[in-house]
Amino acid sequence: MGKGTKYASKTPDAGGFIRYTEDEDRVWSELYARQMDILPGRACSAFLRNLATLELPRDKVPQLPHVSEVLRARTGWEVAPVPALIPFTEFFNLLAARKFPAATFIRSREEMEYLQEPDIFHEVFGHCPLLLDEGFAAFSHAYGKAGAAARKEDHAMLARLYWFTVEFGLIQRPERDLRAYGAGLCSSIGEVRYALESDLPLRKPFDPIDALRTPYRIDIYQTVYFVIQDSDELFRLAQMDLLALIAEARSLGMHPPTFPPKEKAAS
Repeated sequence: MGKGTKYASKTPDAGGFIRYTEDEDRVWSELYARQMDILPGRACSAFLRNLATLELPRDKVPQLPHVSEVLRARTGWEVAPVPALIPFTEFFNLLAARKFPAATFIRSREEMEYLQEPDIFHEVFGHCPLLLDEGFAAFSHAYGKAGAAARKEDHAMLARLYWFTVEFGLIQRPERDLRAYGAGLCSSIGEVRYALESDLPLRKPFDPIDALRTPYRIDIYQTVYFVIQDSDELFRLAQMDLLALIAEARSLGMHPPTFPPKEKAAS
């Protein structure tokens, strides 16, 4: 979801498979290894457990048909290859059909630390493990259906709800320590530590109206994170009227930003 990218997705062959270069496979391998070094004790148990179930290769970029085979057997989802960025409407329609859109390019070595566009590492490593969890999968499906039925002016509000849950959500374990479940955190070597260990961001109990009223920027570490208690919380949210929540949040107005405005590029 966005307007511009320097990356281009790769086109699968008739069987859905993509030929990646040796360097692209090495980038995947390095990204995988470093995340596995830092995620134990930081990612939630459902993420780590389902990541193991996916059995993603550690030494090369995974093939989407193989990932889809595991997802379909567990929750009925599959992964759909898409261009690097797609319109909101297409994104919502795919989720409504239980198809998770995944750009098939992998980041360049120059952008190993941070990438604004979602690449295949973010999409598959970050998102797909929780599509094996019934609660998270149900929320993604309901979210897609709500988006497909929404007016264009509601798309940005829905994006905000997704941002603070599926992308950058935290979860409170029974032992009262925090863990990450959002894909943007679990696929990031820097922000997952920042979100859990820094004293700079604000961490708030998740409330959908509050989240819908909270601005964010995509090009910085978040200044606000929302914390759920368990995946059932998102499952319950999936049963709610998301468009009615948007209307209520809009009537209350947006919270003031907790981050500085983006600097304008020098002309």
